[in-house]
Amino acid sequence: MRALGWRPDRYRPAPEDRGATESAARWIVAEAEANGRSAFVKIGATELTAHWTRIEHRNYQALDGWFLPDVLGFDDDGERPALALEDLSGADWPPPWTVARVATVREAIDAIHATAPPEHLPQGLRDRDAGAEWRSIAEDPAPFLALGLCSPAWLHRALPALIAAASEAPLSGNSLVHLDIRSDNLCIRDGRAVVIDWNHAQLANPVVDIAFWLPSLHAEGGPPPQEILPDAPGLAAWVAGFFCAGAGRPPVSDAPHVRPLQLMQSRTALPWAARALGLPPP
Repeated sequence: MRALGWRPDRYRPAPEDRGATESAARWIVAEAEANGRSAFVKIGATELTAHWTRIEHRNYQALDGWFLPDVLGFDDDGERPALALEDLSGADWPPPWTVARVATVREAIDAIHATAPPEHLPQGLRDRDAGAEWRSIAEDPAPFLALGLCSPAWLHRALPALIAAASEAPLSGNSLVHLDIRSDNLCIRDGRAVVIDWNHAQLANPVVDIAFWLPSLHAEGGPPPQEILPDAPGLAAWVAGFFCAGAGRPPVSDAPHVRPLQLMQSRTALPWAARALGLPPP
Protein backbone atom coordinates (compact mmCIF):
# COMPACT_ATOMS: atom_id res chain seq x y z
CA MET A 1 0.00 0.00 0.00
CA ARG A 2 1.55 3.26 -1.17
CA ALA A 3 0.38 5.31 1.82
CA LEU A 4 2.26 2.99 4.18
CA GLY A 5 5.38 2.04 2.29
CA TRP A 6 4.83 -1.61 3.25
CA ARG A 7 2.28 -4.21 2.18
CA PRO A 8 -0.16 -5.43 4.82
CA ASP A 9 -1.56 -8.93 4.54
CA ARG A 10 -4.29 -8.64 7.14
CA TYR A 11 -7.29 -6.37 6.77
CA ARG A 12 -10.33 -5.82 8.94
CA PRO A 13 -12.93 -3.04 8.83
CA ALA A 14 -12.63 -0.46 11.57
CA PRO A 15 -15.59 -0.34 13.98
CA GLU A 16 -18.59 1.61 12.73
CA ASP A 17 -18.11 4.16 15.53
CA ARG A 18 -14.81 5.11 13.89
CA GLY A 19 -16.74 6.62 10.95
CA ALA A 20 -16.58 3.72 8.50
CA THR A 21 -19.05 4.05 5.61
CA GLU A 22 -19.16 3.09 1.95
CA SER A 23 -17.99 6.59 1.05
CA ALA A 24 -15.29 6.74 3.73
CA ALA A 25 -13.59 3.37 4.07
CA ARG A 26 -11.80 2.72 7.35
CA TRP A 27 -9.50 -0.27 7.82
CA ILE A 28 -7.17 -1.74 10.39
CA VAL A 29 -4.32 -3.34 8.42
CA ALA A 30 -1.40 -5.39 9.69
CA GLU A 31 1.41 -7.76 8.86
CA ALA A 32 0.82 -11.41 9.60
CA GLU A 33 4.01 -11.99 11.57
CA ALA A 34 3.95 -11.85 15.34
CA ASN A 35 4.71 -8.33 16.53
CA GLY A 36 4.19 -7.11 12.99
CA ARG A 37 3.24 -3.57 12.11
CA SER A 38 -0.34 -2.34 12.02
CA ALA A 39 -2.09 0.87 10.97
CA PHE A 40 -5.45 2.59 10.74
CA VAL A 41 -6.13 3.59 7.13
CA LYS A 42 -8.91 5.92 6.01
CA ILE A 43 -9.78 6.36 2.35
CA GLY A 44 -11.89 9.13 0.85
CA ALA A 45 -14.09 7.38 -1.70
CA THR A 46 -16.29 10.31 -2.77
CA GLU A 47 -15.58 13.92 -3.66
CA LEU A 48 -16.62 15.11 -0.21
CA THR A 49 -14.82 12.47 1.86
CA ALA A 50 -11.73 12.81 -0.34
CA HIS A 51 -11.78 16.55 0.39
CA TRP A 52 -12.04 15.88 4.13
CA THR A 53 -9.15 13.40 3.97
CA ARG A 54 -6.91 15.91 2.19
CA ILE A 55 -7.76 18.64 4.71
CA GLU A 56 -7.03 16.31 7.61
CA HIS A 57 -3.63 15.36 6.17
CA ARG A 58 -2.74 19.00 5.60
CA ASN A 59 -3.62 19.81 9.20
CA TYR A 60 -1.54 16.93 10.51
CA GLN A 61 1.40 18.19 8.47
CA ALA A 62 1.09 21.66 9.99
CA LEU A 63 0.44 20.67 13.62
CA ASP A 64 2.70 19.33 16.34
CA GLY A 65 1.47 18.10 19.71
CA TRP A 66 1.28 15.07 21.98
CA PHE A 67 -2.52 15.02 21.51
CA LEU A 68 -2.15 13.98 17.85
CA PRO A 69 -1.98 10.44 16.44
CA ASP A 70 1.20 9.42 14.64
CA VAL A 71 0.88 9.88 10.88
CA LEU A 72 2.37 6.88 9.06
CA GLY A 73 1.82 7.98 5.48
CA PHE A 74 -0.40 9.55 2.86
CA ASP A 75 -1.09 8.82 -0.80
CA ASP A 76 -3.29 10.76 -3.19
CA ASP A 77 -3.97 9.42 -6.67
CA GLY A 78 -6.24 12.37 -7.40
CA GLU A 79 -9.44 10.42 -6.72
CA ARG A 80 -9.20 8.32 -3.53
CA PRO A 81 -6.67 9.76 -1.09
CA ALA A 82 -5.51 7.37 1.64
CA LEU A 83 -4.31 8.52 5.06
CA ALA A 84 -2.49 6.04 7.29
CA LEU A 85 -2.38 6.69 11.04
CA GLU A 86 -1.16 4.70 14.00
CA ASP A 87 -3.42 1.86 15.04
CA LEU A 88 -5.15 3.04 18.21
CA SER A 89 -7.58 0.14 18.43
CA GLY A 90 -5.83 -1.08 21.55
CA ALA A 91 -6.20 2.27 23.32
CA ASP A 92 -8.91 3.16 25.82
CA TRP A 93 -11.97 4.51 24.01
CA PRO A 94 -14.64 6.15 26.19
CA PRO A 95 -17.43 5.77 27.23
CA PRO A 96 -17.89 5.01 30.03
CA TRP A 97 -16.81 8.35 31.42
CA THR A 98 -15.13 8.82 34.76
CA VAL A 99 -13.91 11.96 36.50
CA ALA A 100 -10.35 10.98 35.55
CA ARG A 101 -11.22 10.44 31.89
CA VAL A 102 -12.99 13.78 31.66
CA ALA A 103 -9.96 15.48 33.22
CA THR A 104 -7.64 13.73 30.76
CA VAL A 105 -9.65 14.98 27.78
CA ARG A 106 -9.79 18.50 29.20
CA GLU A 107 -6.00 18.44 29.52
CA ALA A 108 -5.75 17.58 25.82
CA ILE A 109 -8.23 20.30 24.86
CA ASP A 110 -6.20 22.83 26.85
CA ALA A 111 -3.05 21.70 25.01
CA ILE A 112 -4.81 22.06 21.66
CA HIS A 113 -5.85 25.62 22.47
CA ALA A 114 -2.31 26.49 23.61
CA THR A 115 -0.84 25.28 20.29
CA ALA A 116 0.11 27.87 17.67
CA PRO A 117 -2.42 27.45 14.85
CA PRO A 118 -1.30 26.93 11.24
CA GLU A 119 -1.63 29.98 9.01
CA HIS A 120 -3.91 28.20 6.56
CA LEU A 121 -6.75 27.56 9.02
CA PRO A 122 -9.99 29.45 8.33
CA GLN A 123 -11.97 31.59 10.78
CA GLY A 124 -15.24 30.00 9.82
CA LEU A 125 -17.13 31.20 12.90
CA ARG A 126 -15.97 34.82 12.83
CA ASP A 127 -18.76 36.16 10.62
CA ARG A 128 -21.30 33.42 11.33
CA ASP A 129 -24.86 34.39 12.16
CA ALA A 130 -25.01 32.45 15.41
CA GLY A 131 -28.81 32.75 15.61
CA ALA A 132 -29.40 31.43 12.10
CA GLU A 133 -30.15 27.84 13.10
CA TRP A 134 -32.95 28.79 15.49
CA ARG A 135 -34.31 31.25 12.93
CA SER A 136 -34.42 28.45 10.37
CA ILE A 137 -36.39 26.34 12.86
CA ALA A 138 -38.74 29.28 13.44
CA GLU A 139 -39.36 29.57 9.69
CA ASP A 140 -40.05 25.84 9.27
CA PRO A 141 -40.48 24.08 12.64
CA ALA A 142 -41.92 20.82 11.30
CA PRO A 143 -38.63 18.90 10.77
CA PHE A 144 -37.42 19.81 14.26
CA LEU A 145 -40.74 19.11 15.96
CA ALA A 146 -40.85 15.69 14.27
CA LEU A 147 -37.87 14.73 16.44
CA GLY A 148 -40.16 14.78 19.50
CA LEU A 149 -37.80 16.87 21.63
CA CYS A 150 -40.42 19.40 22.72
CA SER A 151 -44.00 20.43 22.12
CA PRO A 152 -45.04 23.07 19.56
CA ALA A 153 -46.24 25.27 22.43
CA TRP A 154 -42.88 25.07 24.23
CA LEU A 155 -41.00 25.91 21.04
CA HIS A 156 -43.25 28.89 20.30
CA ARG A 157 -42.61 30.34 23.75
CA ALA A 158 -38.89 29.58 23.80
CA LEU A 159 -37.82 30.66 20.32
CA PRO A 160 -37.39 34.41 21.01
CA ALA A 161 -35.06 33.70 23.95
CA LEU A 162 -33.16 30.99 22.07
CA ILE A 163 -32.62 33.20 19.03
CA ALA A 164 -31.54 36.19 21.11
CA ALA A 165 -29.11 34.19 23.27
CA ALA A 166 -27.59 32.24 20.38
CA SER A 167 -27.06 35.48 18.45
CA GLU A 168 -24.81 36.69 21.29
CA ALA A 169 -22.72 33.51 21.51
CA PRO A 170 -18.98 34.35 21.64
CA LEU A 171 -17.73 32.24 18.73
CA SER A 172 -14.95 34.30 17.21
CA GLY A 173 -11.35 33.92 18.31
CA ASN A 174 -7.81 33.17 17.22
CA SER A 175 -7.16 29.87 18.99
CA LEU A 176 -6.75 26.49 17.36
CA VAL A 177 -9.97 24.53 17.83
CA HIS A 178 -10.77 20.98 16.75
CA LEU A 179 -14.51 21.69 16.50
CA ASP A 180 -15.62 18.05 16.69
CA ILE A 181 -14.64 16.79 20.15
CA ARG A 182 -16.63 13.69 21.03
CA SER A 183 -15.91 10.14 22.14
CA ASP A 184 -15.51 8.56 18.69
CA ASN A 185 -12.85 11.19 17.90
CA LEU A 186 -10.66 10.56 20.92
CA CYS A 187 -9.05 7.82 22.95
CA ILE A 188 -6.72 7.58 25.92
CA ARG A 189 -3.24 6.16 25.35
CA ASP A 190 -0.59 5.97 28.07
CA GLY A 191 -2.61 8.25 30.33
CA ARG A 192 -3.15 11.02 27.77
CA ALA A 193 -5.94 11.74 25.31
CA VAL A 194 -5.28 11.46 21.58
CA VAL A 195 -7.65 13.41 19.35
CA ILE A 196 -8.32 12.31 15.75
CA ASP A 197 -10.37 13.56 12.76
CA TRP A 198 -8.92 17.03 12.23
CA ASN A 199 -10.79 17.99 9.06
CA HIS A 200 -12.97 20.61 10.83
CA ALA A 201 -10.13 22.45 12.61
CA GLN A 202 -10.20 26.24 12.48
CA LEU A 203 -9.62 29.42 14.46
CA ALA A 204 -12.25 30.33 17.04
CA ASN A 205 -12.97 31.04 20.68
CA PRO A 206 -11.43 28.06 22.51
CA VAL A 207 -14.47 27.58 24.76
CA VAL A 208 -16.39 26.51 21.63
CA ASP A 209 -14.57 23.15 21.73
CA ILE A 210 -15.75 22.56 25.29
CA ALA A 211 -19.32 23.64 24.54
CA PHE A 212 -19.52 21.36 21.50
CA TRP A 213 -18.28 18.37 23.49
CA LEU A 214 -20.61 18.68 26.48
CA PRO A 215 -23.91 17.41 24.98
CA SER A 216 -22.38 14.13 23.81
CA LEU A 217 -20.42 13.78 27.05
CA HIS A 218 -23.62 14.03 29.08
CA ALA A 219 -25.52 11.75 26.70
CA GLU A 220 -22.87 9.08 27.35
CA GLY A 221 -23.18 9.28 31.13
CA GLY A 222 -20.79 12.16 31.82
CA PRO A 223 -21.56 15.26 33.89
CA PRO A 224 -24.30 17.67 32.77
CA PRO A 225 -23.02 20.60 30.70
CA GLN A 226 -23.72 23.22 33.35
CA GLU A 227 -21.23 21.56 35.71
CA ILE A 228 -18.41 22.39 33.29
CA LEU A 229 -19.80 25.57 31.70
CA PRO A 230 -22.09 26.99 34.40
CA ASP A 231 -22.59 30.46 32.92
CA ALA A 232 -22.76 30.20 29.14
CA PRO A 233 -26.31 30.94 27.96
CA GLY A 234 -25.22 32.10 24.51
CA LEU A 235 -23.07 29.07 23.82
CA ALA A 236 -25.69 26.71 25.23
CA ALA A 237 -28.35 28.21 22.93
CA TRP A 238 -26.05 28.18 19.90
CA VAL A 239 -24.91 24.58 20.42
CA ALA A 240 -28.51 23.45 20.92
CA GLY A 241 -29.56 25.26 17.75
CA PHE A 242 -26.75 23.68 15.75
CA PHE A 243 -27.63 20.15 16.79
CA CYS A 244 -31.41 20.57 16.81
CA ALA A 245 -31.53 22.11 13.34
CA GLY A 246 -29.08 19.57 11.96
CA ALA A 247 -30.86 16.54 13.42
CA GLY A 248 -34.06 17.46 11.59
CA ARG A 249 -32.43 17.71 8.16
CA PRO A 250 -32.22 14.89 5.59
CA PRO A 251 -29.44 12.31 6.05
CA VAL A 252 -25.95 13.08 4.74
CA SER A 253 -25.26 10.35 2.19
CA ASP A 254 -21.48 10.57 2.63
CA ALA A 255 -21.74 10.54 6.43
CA PRO A 256 -24.92 8.68 7.48
CA HIS A 257 -23.88 8.65 11.14
CA VAL A 258 -24.12 12.47 11.41
CA ARG A 259 -27.89 12.89 11.87
CA PRO A 260 -28.24 10.18 14.57
CA LEU A 261 -25.30 11.74 16.42
CA GLN A 262 -26.89 15.19 16.18
CA LEU A 263 -30.15 13.81 17.54
CA MET A 264 -28.33 12.24 20.49
CA GLN A 265 -26.60 15.56 21.18
CA SER A 266 -29.86 17.48 20.79
CA ARG A 267 -31.46 15.46 23.59
CA THR A 268 -28.98 16.87 26.09
CA ALA A 269 -28.18 20.21 24.44
CA LEU A 270 -31.79 21.47 24.39
CA PRO A 271 -32.39 20.97 28.15
CA TRP A 272 -29.00 22.60 28.79
CA ALA A 273 -30.04 25.68 26.79
CA ALA A 274 -33.43 25.83 28.51
CA ARG A 275 -31.79 25.65 31.95
CA ALA A 276 -29.16 28.27 31.04
CA LEU A 277 -31.88 30.66 29.85
CA GLY A 278 -34.26 30.08 32.76
CA LEU A 279 -36.86 28.45 30.49
CA PRO A 280 -39.18 25.62 31.50
CA PRO A 281 -37.83 22.16 30.61
CA PRO A 282 -38.70 21.20 27.03
